[in-house]
Parts: sequence; structure tokens; C-alpha cells
Amino acid sequence: MFPTSALKLRDDLARGEISSRELTEHYLNRIEQQRDLGAFVHVAEDAMAAAAAADEAQVRGQLGRLHGMPTAFKDLNDVTGMPTTYGSAAIDHPVATRDHSLVAQLRSEGVVVLGKTQVPEFGLSSHSENLVAPASRNPFDPTRSSGGSSGGQAAAIAAGMIPVGPGSDGGGSVRIPAAACGLIGLKPSLGRVPTDVLDGYVDPLGAPKLAVSGPLAHDALDAALLLDAMRGKDHYLPLLQGSYPERLNELSIGFSTHSPFESVYDISISPQARAAFDRGLKLLGQRHRVQPADMNYAEDYPQTFATVWTNGLKDVPINDESLLGELARDYRRRAAGRSLEQNLQAGSRLKQIAADFVRQWSAYDVIATPAMATIPPLLGHYTQGDADRDYMLQCQYTPYTSMVNVASVAAITIPVMTTEDGLPMSIQLISPRSDEGLLLALAAQMQL
Repeated sequence: MFPTSALKLRDDLARGEISSRELTEHYLNRIEQQRDLGAFVHVAEDAMAAAAAADEAQVRGQLGRLHGMPTAFKDLNDVTGMPTTYGSAAIDHPVATRDHSLVAQLRSEGVVVLGKTQVPEFGLSSHSENLVAPASRNPFDPTRSSGGSSGGQAAAIAAGMIPVGPGSDGGGSVRIPAAACGLIGLKPSLGRVPTDVLDGYVDPLGAPKLAVSGPLAHDALDAALLLDAMRGKDHYLPLLQGSYPERLNELSIGFSTHSPFESVYDISISPQARAAFDRGLKLLGQRHRVQPADMNYAEDYPQTFATVWTNGLKDVPINDESLLGELARDYRRRAAGRSLEQNLQAGSRLKQIAADFVRQWSAYDVIATPAMATIPPLLGHYTQGDADRDYMLQCQYTPYTSMVNVASVAAITIPVMTTEDGLPMSIQLISPRSDEGLLLALAAQMQL
């Protein structure tokens, strides 16, 4: 039986105590045994050959930070030799002839790619259900969602199909599935992972880019290991392995359940989410100064965010509009109907809202919120009505995530309890100063 710790596996691989072939075969078997979870949409045919090449390179001493480590990528990232569907039946699914920049970076660190994992259509949603392949299910309750858009990744890690994996987060897409599946989910600040900003820090509307890449992992050390590999430099793992987590005390932590979506939707916290929030605050209070924070968010945030979030849909080349999901079809139509001036105004306004978020949060070292407002929803929860209902339900489940993307700062979700029904529940911590090391150290403290 192999350890669940990616760090332990990394060390065992480096010492030659296990081979990449052994490890890869183990995880491929786990993927096959758990196909009903729907985590994977494509399994690599050359994984064992890649593992053999990693073992041969091991003999020559050519080692990256994750040498021989099996992992997978979301089906939003091109991986050479595999189709990319973006979770949509309405577009072509060409076989990629080159790797996405993040894939290329992690290949350079020695990973063995086992395949592609399930996402919502175009990564839009907080679930991982689409018309391309079976839905990704929650390993703790297969009738429920594993979250999104990195839902297949989270399910795969939680179910032991891969030890650790990268996700992407444009409105909560790392933190949502991490919370649903009992994992650490880190959303780095914009630019912390260099491949995220190869084409700049702003989108075509002049707003800060929303999407960044971040690690999903069982614990803080594994998340730090993967983040260092994604960046191509050692920093976060040595920080956590040193005395920093033990020395970190007396932070000012402000907690709040206010959401910027309150101006248009009823945002209520379920008893399970409230219990997890209280549990997380109690753990934080053992070392730090925890106090209520009075937040006042802009009332036009929901519409402004939705405009910027969905604007790119109008430019996607679609083969058959009838094969689009309701959310993508409706929001694509709305995006096409907006003028350039309206879009630019939305981008400018979102920058102002972002500055106000950071201003308010910066009165504290860390802001704590519930991770999610409820337990993970049942499969099909979002898609029974029209696009507006879908969007509302997503905001009501995830009322605290997208504001972090807008602010371009760092945040982490940390599992803190399990419900009576066996579902993991988490708390979210936000660093207004974009200090990922501090967030990882807090996670390490809380997971002891």
C-alpha cells in the first residue's frame, strides 16, 4: 500500500524505494476500479511508457521536483496526444499537438500524466457535469457533486486516483471542489504562478484576470510541494518544513459571513457550514486574535462580475448551439448583445470593486469566511431551470469565492470537520497581502 502523502512518495521515488512504473500502475488500477465516479474523461495510453522513461532518467540522475510522480490535468488544459473538450459537446475536440504552458512546466518537473479530468462546460460552473461525459461524483457521497470546475481533479485526489494535482480557479474553481472533497485548495494571487500571466495581467476589458492555477492536495505540505513545482522554484515547501508554522502567532484574523451577492440573492449558511466555520475559528483562536469584521460590499458586484466572467463566451467558435448547456447558451447570447462600451465599463468598475475589497480586508492579516454555504449539492441541482436560476444557485452555494479572484489576492480552503453523514466541511482564509506562505502555514497549524 502506497502512502497518500505526495511528499512521502516524492522522497520514496528519489531514494529508489519505489519506481514510477509501480506507482503509475497502482494509480491506473485505481482509476479503472473507480470509473463510476466520473473523475476521468480520458486516460493516457502512454502513461506506463512515460513512467518507464522516468525510471530510466532516475538512473541518470535527471530529477525534477516531482520526478516520476503521477498526476492529471483538467480537461481545460491541452495535453499532447489527448483531446481537449472544454466540457462542451458544441465544439470540436482536437487532439492536442502541444502542451499547455502549465502542463509543460510540470512535465519539466518530471510528472507522469495519467489523463484528463472532468470539468463543467468551459469551466463556468461550481459543479463538474456536462454533455460530453458522465458527471464527476463526490467520493464521500456519489449522489452529490464533487464541485467545479476542478471537480474531476478533486474527486481523483480524494479517491486515491492521483496523489496530488493542479487545478485552475477563476471564481472558486480550486477552492470549491477542494471543500467538497475534503482537500486543501489554494488559490494563489495573480502572477504567483508564472504560466498564468504569460500574456499579461489584465483581460481584454481591462479588468484583472480572474483565473489562476493552484494546487489541490491532501495537506499543506503536498500543496506547497506542488506550488513550488508549478512555479519552478523552491520556496513554499522549505518554508513549511522550517520553523515558520510554529513561530506564526498572534495574527489579526477578521471573520465575516457577509457576501457581495447579498444585494440580489438570499445568502444563508446551513447548520453544517456554520458548524465548520465555528470549528475553524476555534482552531485559529488557539494561536491568533480572532474578531468579527464588518464588511460592506458594492451592491452592483453580482452583475458586474457576471459581465466580466462570461464575456469571453461570445468569441468561442461553436459548431452547434443546440448542444450548448443552458447556462453557456444564455450567457453567450447576453455577451454578444453587449456593446464594447458596456464591457469596458464593467471592466473598469470591477477594478474599483477589487480595490475596495482589498482596502477593507487589509485592516486584518487574514479574513476568514465559510468555505461554502452548504454541504455539496446533489447532482443535477443547478441544471433543472434556466440560466438565471443556475447562476443564483451557484452563488448561493459559493458566496465567498469569486470576490477573491476579483481582488487578485490569495485564499485557501482548509477541511476542519466531517458531518454526521461523512461529508467534509471547510473554512476559507483570505490573505489581502497575497501571502500564500502564511495561508499554507495556517493550514499546517490547523491540520496538526
